[in-house]
Amino acid sequence: MDWMADEYGKIVGKWTPAVITGKSIENGGSLGRDDATARGGFYVLQDTMKHLGKDPKKSTVAIQGFGNAGSNAAKLLEKAGYKIIAVSDSRGAIYAPKGLNAESVLRHKKEKGMVDGVYYKGSVCTDVEHEHITNEDLLELDVDVLVPAALENQITEKNADNIKAKIILELANGPTTPEADEILAKKGIFVLPDILANAGGVTVSYFEWLQNKKNEKWELNKVHKKLKEIMVREFDNVYKISKEKKIDMRTAAYVLAVKRLAEAIEKGK
Repeated sequence: MDWMADEYGKIVGKWTPAVITGKSIENGGSLGRDDATARGGFYVLQDTMKHLGKDPKKSTVAIQGFGNAGSNAAKLLEKAGYKIIAVSDSRGAIYAPKGLNAESVLRHKKEKGMVDGVYYKGSVCTDVEHEHITNEDLLELDVDVLVPAALENQITEKNADNIKAKIILELANGPTTPEADEILAKKGIFVLPDILANAGGVTVSYFEWLQNKKNEKWELNKVHKKLKEIMVREFDNVYKISKEKKIDMRTAAYVLAVKRLAEAIEKGK
């Protein structure tokens, strides 16, 4: 992104950082972009727990995918009191009913290249009972919150009926197929759709653009505060439509999006 911004600057004859986002901090990027997707999803989940009357400190979590979004989500959720009992990456998964330590899992992944594998003294699984499971097994664990943070089409009509989570927080893009959505809705599983749940990343990209346009540099606390305001506001807007129209959260998000598009088109006439 730095290179692309630099090339554009050469073409137009001046440095124009707002032309692209995702740049390094030194070249006009925004603080808080590194964990923005996970943090936005975390804010949405916290608001969900409040609306549904659930206690984070009594809730278990399974996270499929331990890249940027998944690992940062694990750290944020753990700090808030959730018990992370399973995580996975493309090479396997680990399950520990008594809870995992997010930092230890991340350290192991950085050193060994995977969350699964042989664990050493001082690592995540030396003091907790654990077992090695598959990504497919992880999706079907009996947890309060399931976080698909890997690839698309992970929850399908083939496994949706086996999903036991009460809440699904979609940090990946398109992890649930339309057929699976119908099954999950009938089971009463509360799905926080990707269009809402993982919007933190693009929101902080917008903050970067805004800072560049105004020649400003926001402190990290300001980025976090503004991100939380937007994510909570949009969850509340979507949740309100969901309750009023008795539709699932994904459909409610689309209803809100189409409504705003229509209003913008009408305003522009």
